[in-house]
Amino acid sequence: MPEQNYAKHTKTVPMFHGVLTLLILVTFIGSLVNLYESLGDHSRLYSAALITAITVALMIMFWFLRVFPLKAQDRAIRAEENLRHYVLTGKLLDPRLTIRQIVGLRFASDAEFPALAQRAAAENMPPAAIKQAVKSWRADHDRL
Repeated sequence: MPEQNYAKHTKTVPMFHGVLTLLILVTFIGSLVNLYESLGDHSRLYSAALITAITVALMIMFWFLRVFPLKAQDRAIRAEENLRHYVLTGKLLDPRLTIRQIVGLRFASDAEFPALAQRAAAENMPPAAIKQAVKSWRADHDRL
């Protein structure tokens, strides 16, 4: 796998993030056009409204299809990083750290992780700043 760093750590799945997103957007726009053109024709209005409702449901499903697995990954990362911090320091992570900060901390090497976690909690660092502060990057190729 290619070396991972702050500039190259995000992962995009072209068929999901590009093609499927575009198809759903085009379908939604087409359903709205069809609904608008059907406003005067009561024989077409029901089916046009139904197509629009299905497309809106598809958009909502598409959103949650992305959000729910990421929430589960975030919970797993929080548990893993809390265990890693406990193994390295004998203490759990600072409770002031948000899940987004902990997700950012996972890229820090074991040598810099405890100090960076303490700094992130003390300074309330945003996730991007935490990732940029990592000197020895620990790659994560599993997260989508």
